[in-house]
Amino acid sequence: MHAVEIREVTKSFGTHVAVDALSLDVPPGTVYGFIGPNGSGKTTTLRMIMNILYPDRGRIRVLGEETRRAASDRVGYLPEERGLYKKMKVADLLRYYAELKGRRDFKQVVRAWLERMQLSEWGSQKVEALSKGMAQKVQFIAAVIAEPELIILDEPFTGLDPVNAEVLKDAVLELKRNGATVIFSTHDMNVAEKMCDYIFMIFKGRKVLDGTLTDIQARYGADTIRVSLDRDTVDLTSIRGVQHVNDYGPFKEIRMDDGTDPQQILTALMSRAAVQRFEITCPSLQDIFVRIAGPEAQEATDA
Repeated sequence: MHAVEIREVTKSFGTHVAVDALSLDVPPGTVYGFIGPNGSGKTTTLRMIMNILYPDRGRIRVLGEETRRAASDRVGYLPEERGLYKKMKVADLLRYYAELKGRRDFKQVVRAWLERMQLSEWGSQKVEALSKGMAQKVQFIAAVIAEPELIILDEPFTGLDPVNAEVLKDAVLELKRNGATVIFSTHDMNVAEKMCDYIFMIFKGRKVLDGTLTDIQARYGADTIRVSLDRDTVDLTSIRGVQHVNDYGPFKEIRMDDGTDPQQILTALMSRAAVQRFEITCPSLQDIFVRIAGPEAQEATDA
């Protein structure tokens, strides 16, 4: 049994089709990443899994059940729109959420989670005194404090500094190790690459990628070269066989035309500058994302 099964689901708002004939299986005990541009249908899909929205057509099963109930003690949810009771004390707020989900040992659980998320000294403070990052961690605790089987996080890392993002990342991975299934949406391709067992990309309401990072990269092949030169004035786009260049400052990524011999590009580079780095690799998830949803893809579609 999959943690989530989606079959031919479509959801429209007026004339706009937000999700179009989507089918998806989320294996249990995995971290499953949702990626896609703004307005692509990620949040709509997550809300349909939560039964906050209902599909116009198709079926959704969550933890083996097909139901119209919006709330479940087996599912934890961190929505895109953050919201906490600002006048409540942090520890009282978390005890309230724990009791709502049926936890009876809430005092010990709340204390443990506050310590884990580096918020121990803030338990007696009101929510309104928290910084944005601290409030986000509190809302994350509220979503997972009842140890749900399925955890849905909509953009959980947005706005967090690197230290807090690391704390949250470790918490998510431990939840997975303890048997939970975690679905989260993100715009950060580095996070998706490092954390996710499976990655799903939705674009204009339709599924365009679904699988492990290795499987997804294999579809594109080793058509990418990462190169560093001793100077930045070399026009890489003028080299035969170079289709596209991404400039990352210290290094550049070259996308090759089909059938291009990388050694020919290396020879051309060496005739123009000293080559400090030359690595043939699969495209990054960031590059794949841009290939599907970036300006070049849009121009090709319009043409």
